[in-house]
Amino acid sequence: MQKIKSLMARQGLKSPQESMVDMSPVENFRTPSKEELRELREQPTDPLAEQEIIESIEEIYFSSDSFDMVQYELEKLPPDLNLQELEEYRDKLKRQQAAVSKRVADLILEKQPSYVKELERVTSLQTNLQLAAVICTNARRQLHSAKEGFTEASLGLLANQRRRQLLTGLLKSLRTIKTLQRTDVRLSEMLEEEDYPGAIQLCLECQKAASTFKHYNCISELNSKLQDTLEQIEEQLDVALSKTCKHFDVSHYTKVQLAYKLLGKTQTAMDQLHMHFTQAIHNTVFQVVLGYVELCAGNADTKFQKMQYKDLCTHITPDSYIPCLTDLCKALWEVMLSYYLTMQWHDEHYKEEVTAPTADGSSEEGSDESTVGRSYVKKKLEHGLTRIWQDVQLKVKAYLLGTDMSNFKYDDFIVVLDVISRLMQVGEEFCSSKSEVLQESIKRQSVNYFKNHHRTRLEELRMFLENETWELCPVKSNFSIAQLHEFKFMGQCRSPSVSPSREPESTELVELSLFEQYLQNGNPFEMQIDNKEEETEDVLASNGYESDELEKSVYQDYDSDSDVPEELKQDYVDEQTGDVPVKSVSRETLRSRKRSDYNLNRANAPILTNTTLNVIRLVGKYMQMMNILKPIAFDVIHCVSQLFDYYLYAVYTFFGRNDMHMPSQPSQGSQPGVSRQTVPVYWYESSGLGLISSRLRTTLSRIQEGLIDVEAGGESSSSHATPEERKEKVPSPHLTQLVILTASDTLYGLAERVVATESLVFLAEQFEFLQTHLDTMMPSAKKPFLQQFYSQTVSTASELRKPIYWIVAAKAIDYEQMLLLMAGVKWDIKEIMSQHNVYVDILLKEFEMFNQRLGDVSKIVRIPLPVSNVLWEHCIRLANRTLVEGYANVKKCSNEGRALMQLDFQQFLMKLEKLTDLRPIPDKEFVETYIKAYYLTENDMEQFIKNHREYSMKQLTNLVNVCLGSHINKKARQKLLAAIDDIDRPKR
Repeated sequence: MQKIKSLMARQGLKSPQESMVDMSPVENFRTPSKEELRELREQPTDPLAEQEIIESIEEIYFSSDSFDMVQYELEKLPPDLNLQELEEYRDKLKRQQAAVSKRVADLILEKQPSYVKELERVTSLQTNLQLAAVICTNARRQLHSAKEGFTEASLGLLANQRRRQLLTGLLKSLRTIKTLQRTDVRLSEMLEEEDYPGAIQLCLECQKAASTFKHYNCISELNSKLQDTLEQIEEQLDVALSKTCKHFDVSHYTKVQLAYKLLGKTQTAMDQLHMHFTQAIHNTVFQVVLGYVELCAGNADTKFQKMQYKDLCTHITPDSYIPCLTDLCKALWEVMLSYYLTMQWHDEHYKEEVTAPTADGSSEEGSDESTVGRSYVKKKLEHGLTRIWQDVQLKVKAYLLGTDMSNFKYDDFIVVLDVISRLMQVGEEFCSSKSEVLQESIKRQSVNYFKNHHRTRLEELRMFLENETWELCPVKSNFSIAQLHEFKFMGQCRSPSVSPSREPESTELVELSLFEQYLQNGNPFEMQIDNKEEETEDVLASNGYESDELEKSVYQDYDSDSDVPEELKQDYVDEQTGDVPVKSVSRETLRSRKRSDYNLNRANAPILTNTTLNVIRLVGKYMQMMNILKPIAFDVIHCVSQLFDYYLYAVYTFFGRNDMHMPSQPSQGSQPGVSRQTVPVYWYESSGLGLISSRLRTTLSRIQEGLIDVEAGGESSSSHATPEERKEKVPSPHLTQLVILTASDTLYGLAERVVATESLVFLAEQFEFLQTHLDTMMPSAKKPFLQQFYSQTVSTASELRKPIYWIVAAKAIDYEQMLLLMAGVKWDIKEIMSQHNVYVDILLKEFEMFNQRLGDVSKIVRIPLPVSNVLWEHCIRLANRTLVEGYANVKKCSNEGRALMQLDFQQFLMKLEKLTDLRPIPDKEFVETYIKAYYLTENDMEQFIKNHREYSMKQLTNLVNVCLGSHINKKARQKLLAAIDDIDRPKR
């Protein structure tokens, strides 16, 4: 024990008890810090265990403050010290100390609010007591001073005050007289400072003072002089009021209104204000237009200044038209903004007057008079909104109609529409006006301009079509019309050129009106004319492909599956639906689709031409005009439909007309005989093929009658249109000689046909995409026209595939050769054959050659799945009908011959199914049913003739003559032939 104490002494340490003796009572029981309290609170403890720990503390620790805990613990140590036991005992003491500290901390936290509250009360009480002591001291001192000085000096002060009042009154009169003599100088200074309220107040006060001191001879002439001065102030006040019409200044206008209020002429001031606004509008527009006219005239001739405004507008040149219009609208905006701020000023001051109590206790009569004045001013201002806007419309209308804008550039005309649209938006916010005057005038100009513009665009479209070589325009696979500049307006919530007739959308972006946006500075007509966005369109693919990797893979081996890019394996897009399968396409499926779609590893980019792209851009420009000016929406949509009509008619005229009866001329450089005439003409119109639907036929007839100038095109026409009607029409386009459609090695221009037809289908898809947007622009009464256009014209675009590709299918296979080969086959054999005829192999070779050429063409242009299906369908249908026609030419046929027919057809089907994925095989039943008809009896044959009208009269007659000829008598044969004739009669 002594060793431990000596060691503590050498280290300069005090025992805990000695340290606690040196502390104050508060320090002796130290309050735990916030961190310690937080740590204690954060320690998870069990209240019961904590209580047990506290109860386990020895009683001696609670005996007295002089208890030496260190001494007590050291004395308890055994002679032989065990480190483990000491550590365990030390941990026990620590747990006891922690439990006590936790309990003390909890008690402190529990009592702390009461302690703080009581301490605040003590502090407040101490402050109040000190203040009370000071007040009492000062009061006693002041009472003592008053007691000593008041009694003695009070009577003397009263006497002096009376004398002072008399002298002050005399001095005031003298000063007033002096001021009245100098009033003129001060009034002039105040008018120069534009302090009109002060000048009027001073003048009125001077008049009142002059009447008070009129008994003095020195101011007898002052009254008449002051009246003249007051009239001069009113004239200057009117000039100051007119200045607010162009540049509204709150402080300036406040002074003017206060001055009129002092004069009691508030209503007169409002009448004058409206007259000044009317004059300001006239002067402003005249000066703006005059400045441009003189600038363009280039001389100082003063004759323009004497012209009427309407006549002056006719001298504006096209180059200065838009800048002048913009400056005109800017100047008018300043006038309307001044009026808007004037109304805002009155609204704010009326609210202040209504809410502010009358401090002077004025009578109800005066209050009623003020209310009547406010009501008059309010009604006058509200009525003035419409009047001022009407003046603005008339001035702008005169300017708009003063120039013929039919020859303006499209972008310039769009700028004019945008400016007028913005002006109409200003009018709607200014006085809730629909701007009928402006709408009517801009509609007249727009219709006049648009007719001329559309006529020019149609002529350009004809020129494009006649020079179009129908080559693929390379665009990216993700190409969308929204990427084009012309359709950027569709992505904007509210363009600066939104039509004022559009209902405002309830979005946060359009909460502020134009007047609120440009209240402080700026102008809504500071257009982006010289600040057009120079954006770049990223729609064209490099060399027509999405990447160099794809470009390299295009001309590699077609059947090589290892060369197919991974992205095409994983993300194959169905050409018919445009859907992307959820699961990746298997290798086998891709190989199958390669055969049927001729995709050639090429990205599924849209098939379109430069002309298609130009038409789409033109549609975008037309829609911009509709978006800006809805009143001519129907006229514009009608012209948009004509663009599509003309493109459709051109594609049909170039590639879809039935020219099979015309002798085909071999193309330059091709082998003689490569172009052949093999299919009878009547097959083209066969109802079984259904090449041209009645809807498509009606559409083409409507386009030819309403849009095509057949007289200019040299086509025969029974109707002779008037010159005015012909002006609205366009000559029929002619295919360029650079496009050769007679070469068999190119499948008779199949690449050009695919590009033309599929570009039309793509254009129709874009029109379908735009239908909703066009429908919102179309007036309700005209919406049936739009619906009819889509249902009868746009939807027929894909129907052109049949007649266009039928021409290729009719020439690609040598059907005439097959008929000749079939004619040489002997069908009246006596034994069943196990080998098919040679004509089947030759026909299949023709199909294999067709498949190879189709693959060659697909290297030039991607052949979509619907196109390949149509081509295969046509070829197979024609082949099957040729088979039936060949069988119908048979003169003699045995049962074994009929079996040979079935063997030939089955061999043809088996080999054909390996070449194409088209299922089911078209017209398969057509052939099979005809072959089976050879086995029918007389009664069954009569029923067969009635039920199967798809066969020709010749084919049915052959069945009767060849199949039943030897089994029935002449009368029965005549009966069947008569039945055939009855069926064929309605067709003739």
